[in-house]
Order: sequence, then C-alpha cells, then structure tokens
Amino acid sequence: MVKLFEYIKGDRIIWMIVMLLSIFSLLAVYSSTGTLAYKFKAGNTEYFLIKHLIILAFGLGLMFVAHKVKYTYYSRISQLAIIIAVPLLLATLLMGTSVNDANRWLTLPVINLSFQSSDFAKLALIMYLARILTKKQDQIKDFKSAFIPIMLPVIVICGLILPSNFSTAAILFVTSIVIMFIGRINIKYILAIALVGGLALSIFLLILMQSSDQGRLHTWKNRVENFVNPSEADNYQTDQAKIAIATGGVLGKLPGNSTQRNFLPQAFSDFIYAIIVEEYGLWGSFLILLFYMIFMYRGVRIAHKAPGTYGSLLVAGLTFSLVFQAMINMAVAVNLLPVTGQPLPLVSMGGTSLWFTSIAIGIILSVSRKIEENNIEETGGEYATT
Repeated sequence: MVKLFEYIKGDRIIWMIVMLLSIFSLLAVYSSTGTLAYKFKAGNTEYFLIKHLIILAFGLGLMFVAHKVKYTYYSRISQLAIIIAVPLLLATLLMGTSVNDANRWLTLPVINLSFQSSDFAKLALIMYLARILTKKQDQIKDFKSAFIPIMLPVIVICGLILPSNFSTAAILFVTSIVIMFIGRINIKYILAIALVGGLALSIFLLILMQSSDQGRLHTWKNRVENFVNPSEADNYQTDQAKIAIATGGVLGKLPGNSTQRNFLPQAFSDFIYAIIVEEYGLWGSFLILLFYMIFMYRGVRIAHKAPGTYGSLLVAGLTFSLVFQAMINMAVAVNLLPVTGQPLPLVSMGGTSLWFTSIAIGIILSVSRKIEENNIEETGGEYATT
C-alpha cells in the first residue's frame, strides 16, 4: 500500500473511497448479471464480470492520468470541449441510436464505440462554467456582461440534452445553478432563473399529462403517473425493487444470494442499489451512502483549500454533480423519486459513463494534488488534505 501511494497523489481518502466503491461494484455487478449471462451468454456467468472489470480498470487508468494533469489545463481544455459538445449533442438527437424512444447513444463508426454524448457534455459544461465564472469575477454582479454569457451555454447544453434525457438535463441545470451561486452570481438572477425553471417544469408537466401515448413523452408520462398513483399503476420495476429492499433486512442475504436479480429490470445499472440492500442489508446500504457523504465532505474541503477560484469552482461543481446523481439513483431505488435511468457513480455497470465519472474524480484529485504540492513547498513535509 505504501508503494502504491508513492505513485498516486492527491486526497488519499478519496482514493480509498474509489477503491472501496469499485470492490462493491464488482461484487454487485457479478451478482446482478448472473441471470442475464445465463440467458444471453450460454451460462457464462463470468462474462459480464470480466467485461466490467476491464471497463473499471480502464476507468481507474483514466482517473490516474487525469489526476496527473495540472488542473489549470482543464480551463483551456474546456473551451474546446464545450465547442465539441454542441455538435455531438445535435448529432445524437438527429442520428443517435434510439433506446426506449430516446436518442441518447452516439456510435463512432470507425471504432464501433457507443457512448452517451450527454456524459461528455456534462463534464465539458462544468469545466467551462468554472472557467467563465473565474474570468468574470470583476463584473460578476452585472447582468449583461456576466450573467448572460454564463447562462447561455447552460441553456444550450441542457436544452439539447432535455429531449432524450430529462433527468440528466435537470441534474446538470441544478448543478449549474449551484456553481453560479458559489461563483457569486447576483442572487436575484439566480432566484429569477430558478423561478423560470420551476414555471417551465410546471408547464412541461401539464403538457406531459395531456400528451399522446407515443414517443418519449409517453415514457415520462407513465413514470410520473406511476409514481403519483402507485395503487393504480403497474409498477413492476419499483415493486421488484421494494421486494429486494424489504427482504434484505438489517444484515442482508449475503453476497450472491439475491433472488430479485432474476426479476428486477436493470438490476446491474439503474437499480443496483436495491440489489446491494438485498444482499448486504441496511448496514451495507448505509455504508454506500456514507462513502458518498465522505466523498462530498472531502470535495468541499478541497474546494475550500484550492489555490484559486477556478480550482474551487471546478471541484465544487464536479463533487456536487457526482453526489447529487448518486442520491437520485438511491432515491429512485427506494421509491422516493420516479424512475430516472441515472446510474450509481462508480458502482453501476457501464462503459463511457463510468469513464467520464473517473475523469471527473481525477480532476478533483488533480486540484488536491496541487494543494499537496503547495503545502510541501511551504512546510517541507508531507501533506494530505484534511
């Protein structure tokens, strides 16, 4: 372990959380994909485990590389990334691979790799907002010279994500508001945009309730209606998740003994938290929640100690985005929110979504590494953010 820490820098506790969540991920994915492997991979139950292990290992590699890059470089990278994000989202809307009436996936023909362009756009927007807020600090309270240039990319990116992925657009919009609040945007403008967003959401829900029974609107309508009136709906997915949670008890059924994995759709992704509760019980589910809370705490500490406004805003935005997504995933699993389709960061089985999550954590660690280096220069001793 000592040898390992000679090569990795930054917040050691975040690194430990990443490793522990990765172990949970491997165990939960292996358990939840057994039935899937039996049906589609001729009983090769290790197929999805090996696939996920490779994806996870590559993600950790991306995290390592990202944490080695000087964090100020991400400010320059964000300029190019935000420009690339817009045509990628447009291409996804127009010619993306359709899943459940939503064009979320874009396939790169040369390497035959599919990814959700919204994952890239989310990271690009957070990096770019941190940059532009830093640049505009001298006139940050001004509406024309600060608020409009900052709000414009938020509207464009979230607007392009919205038609196919409402939950991601909503998470990104809320994250953007939080970053702007931390970045000292005039509170009147933030309250105004929050009010406009609330009114737009209300109008959208009214339109949704009157929409036809076709397309993506129909999917959203069903999810909202099933959540509001569960007794009158066929909530197969949430019912199976409830059974998994109820039968898990305090200590759980122990790893590999889940029965609801045979019935629960997306048990390895959207509802993986329900499988964790079933197998590891109340204590296991609390431990996962605790990991994310500690991650949030460490992110806030790093943001507070960051050398410069850009580092603080960057870490705050990325930390909030990841933990907020995790909270939504867990809330859906326990039926506190309608089904959203959001994976549990670093735990759910995935491809590029896990990789972009790894890059985001690597960027947080890059800022932490700079704090560590500055402290060593000042004191001449070793340092880890506390």
